[in-house]
Amino acid sequence: MRYALGIEYDGTGYSGWQKLGHAASVQEALEAALSTVAAHPVEVICAGRTDAGVHGRCQVVHFDSDAERKEYGWMMGANANLPPDVSVLWARRVPDDFNARFSARARRYRYRLLNRKPRPALEARYVAWEKFPLDAQKMHAAAQALIGEQDFSAFRAAQCQATHARREVQCVSVVRRGEEIVFEIQANAFLHHMVRNIVGSLCEIGRGAQPVEWIAQLLEGRDRTLAGPTAEARGLTFLGPLYPKEWNLPPEVTLP
Repeated sequence: MRYALGIEYDGTGYSGWQKLGHAASVQEALEAALSTVAAHPVEVICAGRTDAGVHGRCQVVHFDSDAERKEYGWMMGANANLPPDVSVLWARRVPDDFNARFSARARRYRYRLLNRKPRPALEARYVAWEKFPLDAQKMHAAAQALIGEQDFSAFRAAQCQATHARREVQCVSVVRRGEEIVFEIQANAFLHHMVRNIVGSLCEIGRGAQPVEWIAQLLEGRDRTLAGPTAEARGLTFLGPLYPKEWNLPPEVTLP
């Protein structure tokens, strides 16, 4: 039997999603908890791996088990065995051909940036910080050049293992909400560090160091060394994937 889970986590204390063996990971913590509930080893497949320090609002995974457990039992049993910074939000029985990674049609990220003179304290684990004023309207205008299927080599980490750099960005926005600037981006898939590299480049435009047209120029040039710095991890949250309605998953991970 195959099950899907929605997972929320604070990535601050983890080396990232992926199990590495030499450092704490969200995957390792989840698999250990599920293995206890199932009374046999459990391995999970996720919708999208996140880096060290990146958070998850509704990561989706799937796993297989013949253990007789109700959906509620998987959720509550896992949470009883998970650390406080990881929580299973829901569990659903799914068809055997469901795949958390390959069945997803889109993935969504949010980046939060506190833009004020004093550094953050209360939300220091969840927001990045920029003390110099940023122009959110210019950053939003520049970000629209990202929409569509394009080669995103200019925003790809050197250690990225993807076979190619073509991705389809479906929508992107940059909005100021008081002292905070919120970046949101949805694409069919993402490259390693792609969102953080985009945010770092947009901030160069927000500071006035580069013109609005710079993002389009970077895309055309496909040279990572010419783009902005990689934004810090703590401001980034993986909101989750989106699946077709046929899988009957909760609304927060289902396409409209």
